Amino acid sequence: MLARVWSASIVGIDAVKVGVEVDVSGGLPGIVVLGLPDSAIQESKERVKATLKNAGFAFPMRKIVINLTPADLRKEGPCFDLPISVGILAASEQVSADLLGDYIFLGEVSLDGSLRPVAGVLPIAAAAEKMGIAGLVVPVDNAQEAAIVQGLDVYGCNNVGEVVDLLNNPGKYKPVKLDVAKNLPQTVPGVADLKDVKGQAHARRALEIAAAGGHNLIFVGPPGSGKTMLARRLPGIMPPLGFAEALEVTRIHSVAGLLKNRGTLVRDRPFRSPHHSASGPSLVGGGGFPRPGEISLSHRGVLFLDELTEFKRDVLEFLRQPLEDGFVTISRTRQSVTFPAQFTLVASTNPCPCGYYGDTIQQCSCSPRQREQYWAKLSGPLMDRIDLQVAVNRLKPEEITQQPTGEHSAAVLERVQQARDRAANRFRDERNLLCNAQMQSRHLSQWCKLDDASRSLLEAAINKLGLSARASDRILKVARTIADLAGEDDIKAHHVAEAIQYRTIDRMQ
Repeated sequence: MLARVWSASIVGIDAVKVGVEVDVSGGLPGIVVLGLPDSAIQESKERVKATLKNAGFAFPMRKIVINLTPADLRKEGPCFDLPISVGILAASEQVSADLLGDYIFLGEVSLDGSLRPVAGVLPIAAAAEKMGIAGLVVPVDNAQEAAIVQGLDVYGCNNVGEVVDLLNNPGKYKPVKLDVAKNLPQTVPGVADLKDVKGQAHARRALEIAAAGGHNLIFVGPPGSGKTMLARRLPGIMPPLGFAEALEVTRIHSVAGLLKNRGTLVRDRPFRSPHHSASGPSLVGGGGFPRPGEISLSHRGVLFLDELTEFKRDVLEFLRQPLEDGFVTISRTRQSVTFPAQFTLVASTNPCPCGYYGDTIQQCSCSPRQREQYWAKLSGPLMDRIDLQVAVNRLKPEEITQQPTGEHSAAVLERVQQARDRAANRFRDERNLLCNAQMQSRHLSQWCKLDDASRSLLEAAINKLGLSARASDRILKVARTIADLAGEDDIKAHHVAEAIQYRTIDRMQ
């Protein structure tokens, strides 16, 4: 007998509907899986066989052919265990086949018949709702994640027996309901607060501008000056995720398998801090079945690269295209996938190999040649894409011993939110334009017009610092954000002057 069960496969952060066709017929007992399955699916043959026997079902000792359609799409992962199990039970007439076409089945099975959670349930649920699928049958640990998608009946089951009972007695079970509003609070507890930072007023101001405009930022300073401490406080002054943003971020983390113990929506802005030994594929994503890398896991949040000059130069060059385009495309022989990558890059580095070049107390022991080689790891095109280049100086003795007296993050966040609201009102007719850092050339000519004094100041900076066209555009974007923080509609000369001050590395060279 032939039975068809629906499941799904992840491609990038989207999902494709997959048919699981099971044919039980005469012949020598055995199981054959067709349709480009990976090793995890091939192993499911023995896993499903043991599961059904231990769960009290009769396993048909006949020839079983399992076909995964479409045949040219590569399938991976243990999420096909449950649909294969249901298909075998339906083909051997142990479960009603009346509702098989209404549901998508996902889940890994244990040998005792229980269901284990799988990755990628949220994007599959979103795709199922668009396809007009009535419901989703998933492990109970995935039910809350899938229920984020409204308009879809989600059933969470503990074991294969409950799935069979659901299909035979559908009126006995109620779908999982989720109050999305309760899962998206406006404040996130436990975020590091700016009030703990001593001194560093210039760096704190740069953090505020970065949060208000989504600008990339690098701190340059000696060891112990507070670069990392400052960077880790940026998420606390960024506006909270809206529902659409949270859903987008959650889909990426779901595909990466990072939601198994995180409940439902990702509520706080991501903050990723990979080690300087990270490879290029770990940053941008990759693998035989492409998975998101650190830059996509930082989407709508912060990617922090501590000790930037310790990263390999070729690895850093991977960042150039995502920083400009806001997405990354990974091509493989059979498919190409695109992952979103709109993140704020925050980096920190020492000014030289020993770390004390320009320090007022400890003398630098590096030669000019060593300093030149040190900075050569950072290419000009990459530094052009970093809007705010800030020198962080050593704290004075009286600043070290005093109690922190800085503003709380909540007060800074209020100003940042007001600046973001001004930008959102300006961009209300623009699609996918959320902050000043995302403006293109046509937007600059419309919203970053300069008066004569401002234009003369910018031209002088371009001549003196040798700025590229991209770097000058970045100055305009920062000036626009500074004006928004000041509540002003027009960019003035003092806004441009402050923006130019944040080109520390350009002035050092």
